[in-house]
Amino acid sequence: MRSRSSTRGAIWMATWTLLALVSEQSLSAAEFRSIAALQKSGTEVTLLSVYFQNVGVGWAVGAGGAILRTSDGGKRWRPVSSGTTVLLTNVSFADASHGWVVGADGTILHSTDGGEKWVAQSSGTQSALYGLSFLTPSLGWAVGAGGNILHTKDGGLHWTDQISGTNAALYAIHFVDQTHGRAVGALGTILATEDGGLTWIAQETQSAATFFDVSFTDPLNGWVVGNAGALFQTMDGGTRWIDRTLACTRTCSRPTDLIKVRFTDSKSGWIVGERGAIFRTTDAGFSWVEQPNGTKASLFGLTFPDPTRGWASGERGVILRITAK
Repeated sequence: MRSRSSTRGAIWMATWTLLALVSEQSLSAAEFRSIAALQKSGTEVTLLSVYFQNVGVGWAVGAGGAILRTSDGGKRWRPVSSGTTVLLTNVSFADASHGWVVGADGTILHSTDGGEKWVAQSSGTQSALYGLSFLTPSLGWAVGAGGNILHTKDGGLHWTDQISGTNAALYAIHFVDQTHGRAVGALGTILATEDGGLTWIAQETQSAATFFDVSFTDPLNGWVVGNAGALFQTMDGGTRWIDRTLACTRTCSRPTDLIKVRFTDSKSGWIVGERGAIFRTTDAGFSWVEQPNGTKASLFGLTFPDPTRGWASGERGVILRITAK
């Protein structure tokens, strides 16, 4: 078993990869715009994940065990005790009451009161955990370093390993229903399941990119994003992945790492990444337009509780409210 110090080093190395800064890029397409307004988070720590259950209630997590909560759409953010100081990488809620946070050293935290109090759950691993997907207060998955995929059927009272078939770090997981899911990570890894994770099958993109996130709107249509502008789309459940990488333009020295992708419906989607990059599509990802946002902080978290209102989180405690026009 790896030592806690080496595990901690690995998680910070992975985080440093996300935090590396590159120059800006832009794409031209049909005109549409959004408004991104900075909110006062009250912290300077990096916030790696943000999640809103509705347009009023949300949470953000990050370095040093930080958990923030808002009940007024981010006008006021307040700290909530996590009971830990480890790096927290992801937060997700199944409903207004039941939520989970994952992080370094196999950390899993659980709340049953809307994120006011958090209790540690036993993950059975000391490896860093990066991604979460919960469909109900009982049914969920988590992924992390070393190809770990964990599954629970009882709200996290018990977590069991699912065989991923890879040792690559897995950074994100997304289930659209109880059977169809995807997990993505380093070395171009995309894993697919059609049986709730009993079996995971590798899908081929012909890319060695590190994929940081995945978003599907139904079992067939999905997108993955990663380093160096990596962006791939499938319309057949992953049998074929189409390379739509966002190339570097004249204004940047190398392509921007794309960290999170979210689609609010089959046509409308968003991507955030390094140096404050925000991209938007209204044509199912065939074209993307960079959105002005007033920050150069790298953005790592992204959530849209409804089609026109979203939030992003990132370096130095940055939280942005995004309003689509």
